[in-house]
Amino acid sequence: MEKDIKFYWTLFLSTFTLSAFTFGGGYVIVPLMQKRFVKELRWIDEEEMLDLVAIGQSAPGPIAVNTSIIVGYRMAGILGSLIAVVGTIFPPLIIITIISYFYQAFRDNPVVSALLLGMQAGVAAVIVSVVIDMAAKIIKAKQVLPIVMMILAFIAAILLNINIVIILLICGAVGAYTSLRGSHNQKGDS
Repeated sequence: MEKDIKFYWTLFLSTFTLSAFTFGGGYVIVPLMQKRFVKELRWIDEEEMLDLVAIGQSAPGPIAVNTSIIVGYRMAGILGSLIAVVGTIFPPLIIITIISYFYQAFRDNPVVSALLLGMQAGVAAVIVSVVIDMAAKIIKAKQVLPIVMMILAFIAAILLNINIVIILLICGAVGAYTSLRGSHNQKGDS
């Protein structure tokens, strides 16, 4: 496959279009990338695309951006990565810029204020639902440490007003310690 200006333009336009017209997050864009790069353009085979998506998913950051970087690199090295990531991040950047420009004009509008307030209530309801589901799973597992950590994290955040970053770091450290201790114990049992 020849890496000419048409190739790079197709790579940019593909990632730009997928990013611009995909709503619902990175997990929605991945199958569309697979359709575009595997089935339509035939640049990558199905199994390799699944591997690239797995790598993109395991790396920190948004999966759509990670996968674009990896697909771009696979297709055309560092230049391909740069073109693919620019194509992926431009649409959200443009949309957010436009929204922020008009937000200044609409923030005092009572209808927009009511919509934003309603969205806050919807987001709060979703978060509460997720917390209840997660807490129910933890309690059903009947493991003491996760239950104690959940209660202590709640008390630290709500009653003691401790910064959430500190709580997350402590919980992460305890989780890493228990995981390492558990894997060490399993190796000792073998």
